[in-house]
Amino acid sequence: MKLKSSLAIGATSLLSTACIRQWMGTLDYRVDFGDPTVDPVHPEYRGSKIYVFWHENILLPLYLRGHSNISMLLSRHHDADILARVAVLMGFGVVRGSTFKGGSAALRELAGRAGRENLTITPDGPRGPRRRLAPGCVFLASTMRIPIVTMGFGYERPWRLGTWDRFAIPRPWSRARGVVSRPMYVPPDLDRDALEQQRSGVERLLVHLSDEAESWAGSRAHRPGEMLVRKEPSRHARNSALVSGPAGVSVDDELSRFGLLPTACQLDRPAA
Repeated sequence: MKLKSSLAIGATSLLSTACIRQWMGTLDYRVDFGDPTVDPVHPEYRGSKIYVFWHENILLPLYLRGHSNISMLLSRHHDADILARVAVLMGFGVVRGSTFKGGSAALRELAGRAGRENLTITPDGPRGPRRRLAPGCVFLASTMRIPIVTMGFGYERPWRLGTWDRFAIPRPWSRARGVVSRPMYVPPDLDRDALEQQRSGVERLLVHLSDEAESWAGSRAHRPGEMLVRKEPSRHARNSALVSGPAGVSVDDELSRFGLLPTACQLDRPAA
């Protein structure tokens, strides 16, 4: 049953927010950062970022990083009305729109917020295909010259809904893990082919980081440099977003760090 009245949506949003806070508060959160200063709660955080992660894992950042000067892109479809209100209650700004409906207007609003806020986008939402990165976040990073941070998340044996994204619901008192890239710059003035090359690279990286996080969450292993994280607001993100931050590394540099670029030997090897 679809909720249409403001009263019903408001009441459901309040109940959902309370449930998320209680449920997600039971998890053990650890993150492997390529650069810890990309986290808006880090004391050395500087400059706004575009954070991207798959739609299925939205509960994790929604719970952990409210009140950190982050605006979230959500669909204009009525199915996202409750999620939009929950995001506001959890401490996020909200921009409504998508590539299906209101995409151009949403990108313009995001561009207007860029430079003074962090932005977060689920680049396979709101209708999929699952884990297929739409080019909007890459185009925005190129146009506004704001670095992208890819975030792979995983839970220990999560329940999965039968939705297009196989939405993940973590089990209470289980492990939640994140593997996060360094900030990456996207060159300006890209033609169509160059934009697709950047889009493909960011997608490949996000798929890899998500696989890594899921594998880590499913084991009891520790990773060098892993950090225990908890729900906390950022006391300085609003002012620090206005300060010029590091430009970031190239997408190819970050792909190379994870061994996701073909080596010269592989490039020279004849096809079978």
